[in-house]
Amino acid sequence: MNNAQITIREKKLGLLIRDARLSERRSIKDCADAIGVKSGLFRAYEEGRRAPSLPELETLVFYLKLPMAQFWGKQTKSESTASMAEMDTARLISLRQRMIGALLRQERNNINMTVRQLSSQTGIAPGRLNAFELGERAIPVPELESILNVMGSRIETFFDQSGPVGQWMNSQRSLEKFLELSEEMQKFVCQPVNRPYIELAMKLSDMSKEKLRAVAEGLLDITL
Repeated sequence: MNNAQITIREKKLGLLIRDARLSERRSIKDCADAIGVKSGLFRAYEEGRRAPSLPELETLVFYLKLPMAQFWGKQTKSESTASMAEMDTARLISLRQRMIGALLRQERNNINMTVRQLSSQTGIAPGRLNAFELGERAIPVPELESILNVMGSRIETFFDQSGPVGQWMNSQRSLEKFLELSEEMQKFVCQPVNRPYIELAMKLSDMSKEKLRAVAEGLLDITL
């Protein structure tokens, strides 16, 4: 992404953030408080003058009970039973910021790219990139996308996986996959009497080809 593309992405992201907030009937102050920023900064996010970092965006979708895909195309609503009150959002965002910075440095080292080379290809100053990698500065999502695009990485690999937001997002993905099943399959899965069959299928899926072949041969011996 060049600077013009980053600016366009900021505008689009701002529109999506505003749409998400309005769809859930939340005020700017509500959302700003939820992710630990001032209302003026959140308004700048919506207007596309600034862009949130990935941890801030993750916390926002958690607060609004929306799937992360809301900001990358697919737009479906979902439910959540977790409470924002149970989370120290400022600490969570700070921790995620450092984790993302460490992952960025690891990705860059893996492809043997220097900070100066990355700066040359993204147009982001070396000092700013260093601050991103050290977790000293939040990375606006469009800039993170630009960096990952240059390094050949996908932003989905940077989404939270093990934290409270990540666990919630994983549960939403599981729910979405379940809803993609046919009605007949959904009914089968929901019947308690069918649980042993599902557990058996899970055990079989973990077996190697050799073990599965041995099981199949054993069943043939029994039935013949």
